[in-house]
Amino acid sequence: MLVDGELTAADSGMEFDNSSPTTGRTLGRTAAAGRTDMERAIGAARRAFDVTGWSVDRALRKRCLTQLQEALERERDLLREELIAEAGCPEMTIATAQLDWPLAGALRYPTGLIDTFEWERALDGGGLFGERNVRRVVKELVGVVAAITPSNFPLEVILNKLGPALAAGNTVVLKPDPHTPWNATRLGRLIAERTDIPAGVVNVVPTPDNAVAELLATDPRVDLVSFTGSTAVGKLLMRQGADTMKRTFLELGGKSALIVTDGVDPTQILPAAAGVCVHAGQACASTTRLLVHRSLYDAAVAGVTDMFAMLPVGDPALPETLVGPLISAAQQDRVLTAVEQARRDGAEITCGGAVFDDLPEELRGGHFVAPTVVVGVGSSAAVAQQEIFGPVLVVLPFDDDDDAVRIANDSAFGLAGAVLASTAERGMAIARRIRTGAVGVNGGMYYGADAPFGGYKSSGVGRQCGLEGFGQYLETKTIGCRIPRSG
Repeated sequence: MLVDGELTAADSGMEFDNSSPTTGRTLGRTAAAGRTDMERAIGAARRAFDVTGWSVDRALRKRCLTQLQEALERERDLLREELIAEAGCPEMTIATAQLDWPLAGALRYPTGLIDTFEWERALDGGGLFGERNVRRVVKELVGVVAAITPSNFPLEVILNKLGPALAAGNTVVLKPDPHTPWNATRLGRLIAERTDIPAGVVNVVPTPDNAVAELLATDPRVDLVSFTGSTAVGKLLMRQGADTMKRTFLELGGKSALIVTDGVDPTQILPAAAGVCVHAGQACASTTRLLVHRSLYDAAVAGVTDMFAMLPVGDPALPETLVGPLISAAQQDRVLTAVEQARRDGAEITCGGAVFDDLPEELRGGHFVAPTVVVGVGSSAAVAQQEIFGPVLVVLPFDDDDDAVRIANDSAFGLAGAVLASTAERGMAIARRIRTGAVGVNGGMYYGADAPFGGYKSSGVGRQCGLEGFGQYLETKTIGCRIPRSG
């Protein structure tokens, strides 16, 4: 762990296994923080914010974030190996959102904002009885940030939390997912050994104990919880933080829809649908509901079923693999249980719906699920409403654009979505009506360190990345000053 500038074992000496989702075998051991460790980390972050010059020294922050950027770039290949090993992410995702995209911008973009962000602005008017009055809006720091991150895109989420939080001048306690702790502990080592970040500004505290992690939501010394993960845990953290009126940023689950209008070339549907299976469907923004105009529905179901049956499943280290393992045996069971419940509820499973076991012997202990297509259900069915977080696609027909928008919005979630339309203008019109935080039209990409990302409804509160994401880590103060008249 990294606590108060020191690379250290847990106070108790306890450790936990880091297991490979690809083989089921143990990769190694990680320090298991207990209550004492977490309280020490929170205290270190509080002290570093209140006492050191980190929060006011913009030049120091720029230098340190540049050092961290350079250190990460030098270890890119080691990070790649680590991510594939502990997250089970396919090699093909490394060049995109798993590593290279955040490595390019997650620290650089907020570092640039240190000089360009509007930290203060003046307001016109004000004052009583003709007195001179000066009013200013000032952006100040939140303070101590608890960053709680998931297993599916671990380094990407960590960097997109650390970058703006640190650039703004806050201090951080990072609690990585226990399934993927090593990219976070590597980051801690780089901070300690290759940057001038003061002791306590960043603390990396891995733990498999939920009771220890919950201290971040209840300790009054923590000012903000920045969480990416499931909606159920996000709601719990919000409730736990209520007693101390803790600010929360929550990027939660999704059940996103891909709308395909009439007039679209049916061959465009297949690559868009295949995206659901990348990284075994473990992406909160994945478009797991395929809404197809009724005129294309039968052809789409046949084409997607045939394609899913041929998608390459297996070792994520191989460049041809699209579908790697699920993160754990428990998640594999949850996915299969959801599909089986859909079958009992009357759904037709045209492909998959079972453990994928056409694997070499060394992968038989991994957590693989065959790419799965579900049809024959309405939009209110559980399989069409609940986030499954696996390689499972539900195909639904619609009659016209209004019907498509209605079905897309018939969800407790509102994270992301996509539209394949006969024209860009039609696609944009549909996108503006979908109640989600992000939409891609005709293959358009919304991702970027400069692009705010987050959800409506049960998909979360607030935004990560962009100016809006930077603002999550700031407080707003308004100051009015009366200026006495001279003479």
